[in-house]
Parts: sequence; structure tokens; C-alpha cells
Amino acid sequence: MSTPIGPTDSSLVPRFAGPATFARLPRIDQVERADIAVVGVPFDTGVSYRPGARFGPSAIREASRLLRPYHPGLDVSPFSAAQVVDGGDIAVNPFAIGDAVETIDEAATQFVRSGTRMVTLGGDHTIALPLLRSLYREHGPIAMLHFDAHLDTWDTYFGEPYTHGTPFRRAVEEGILDTEAISHVGTRGPLYGKKDLEDDRRFGFGIVTSADVMRKGVDEITDALRQRIGDRPLYVSVDIDVLDPAHAPGTGTPEAGGLTSRELLEILRGLAGCNLVGADVVEVAPAYDHAQITATAASHVAYDLVSVLALNQEKRGA
Repeated sequence: MSTPIGPTDSSLVPRFAGPATFARLPRIDQVERADIAVVGVPFDTGVSYRPGARFGPSAIREASRLLRPYHPGLDVSPFSAAQVVDGGDIAVNPFAIGDAVETIDEAATQFVRSGTRMVTLGGDHTIALPLLRSLYREHGPIAMLHFDAHLDTWDTYFGEPYTHGTPFRRAVEEGILDTEAISHVGTRGPLYGKKDLEDDRRFGFGIVTSADVMRKGVDEITDALRQRIGDRPLYVSVDIDVLDPAHAPGTGTPEAGGLTSRELLEILRGLAGCNLVGADVVEVAPAYDHAQITATAASHVAYDLVSVLALNQEKRGA
């Protein structure tokens, strides 16, 4: 197996120069193989409040220029342990959600069949459903950790079944998710009614609120999540609004009282060794961002997810 091609050397080309691929990594067409691909889906037709997440992938890539090749928290050099690439964007129809969902599914399925694991940059949370569909056909029912201020298990908006608030209800209905191993993390804020929680519980979701993380601490929460997941194929979906607006103002539906970026990153790092098969980071809306606060947080979330995938691959190859 050839040595992975890593990021552009910042001692030769300044970080503010050159193409803005994720972490300045090579494009997928510049390598012979891709173990992990960071892929954008610039789509936000499914949002219910503030639009703009279609510009999220480019904002996250721009903020990722400062990422470096060694992760001390996980003791891994992810871009040496695996061939990580920028897989470009999946171009989807911005006027027809159903068509966009099918396009994302088809594109993601090509990555899955080639053995490439995806960390997807959204876009709004609608994109999680087709990504999960592609993984389900390869792995069967998927365990999932859903980091979000909201449940995203509502039924419809204005009669439409595909929106950023409905993907995980659809995924449960379609049998995609392993209902013994699914949980929300970081939820908070007002709901439409108590029935929202009752429906969510009926679907099989556990709920770890942002207050739970504050009171119990990262280590206890992470241990409980790992016990729930076991060794099942795991998908991690991160809506950036899981973070408090102080840490992520640039998002479509902000809610006060969220996680800190430190808490989120530490929980993600605690998933090292889990059977992670894919992940997404969604709902970055740069028009509402300030000084790249949200995009920077999202770039580090994506970097940590890539690092967990690379560390797992490194251990498998040891």
C-alpha cells in the first residue's frame, strides 16, 4: 500500500494561500485510493427557519486551513494513518428535495461501495437520511449518536416528509437505525408539546440533554454512550447547533444553553475504537457567523471525526 499523500506543507506554502480543500488535503482525483473522504453537500432547501447552510461546506473548508497533521488528544497523525482526501461537493437540485435526497444517496453509495468512509459537511440536516440509507445497504441497521439541540424526529412540516426536522423519524420508519443503540446528545429548548418526547421515546431514542452533560460530566456521559452503542456500526451526526450560540452563532435554529465546543470534542474523542462507519457535520450558516467562530468549531469537529476514523484504521492495520 502506498504512503498516504498528506496536506500541503505550510512551511512551503502559507496557510492562507492555495486551494481551500479541507485541511489543505489532496483532492480525490489526485490520489490512487481514498480511505476517508471529506465531502460537501451544499444544500439547505429543507430548513424551517434561517437559510444559508448551503454555504457551510465552503466556510468549513476555509476555516480548516489552520488544522495541523498531528492530533495530540488522540495521539494520531490522521493524514499519515490513512489516505484522507477532500472528495469535493455532491451537487444537488436546490428546488426539489426528493430529487436532492436521491442524488445524495446515489453519490454516497459510490463512496460506500469503494470502501471509502465519509465525513460529510452540510448543508442542512435533511442530508443525513440519504447518507444513512447508503450505509444501511452495506452494514444493515446502524447505531447512531445524534448531537443536536433538537430531536429531528418530527413527522412533517407543511405536509412535507423530507425536511431538516424529520430525517431520523424517516430513518426509524424505514428500519435503517438500530433502535437499541440510538441516542440524542445535547438536546434542549422548548418543544411543540410533551408528545414530541413521547414519540421520540417510542422510536427508541435515548436522550442526553445539555444539562445532563453539564451535571454528569463528559467522562460519565461518554461511557454510557459507548455501552449503548457496543460494537455496532455507528453513525455520528453533528448539528452544529448542539453548541451554545456563544460557540456557534452561525446556524439556522440556535438555542441557548448548549454544549461548549470543548465538551463536544471530548465526547467525540471518547468514541475512539467504536465501529464508526460515517459521520456528518451540518447546519453551519456562515451568513450568521462572526469571525469564523462556527466554521472553526465545525472544522475541528470534522477533524476529530476524521481522526477517530484514521485511528481505528491504524489500529486495524497494526
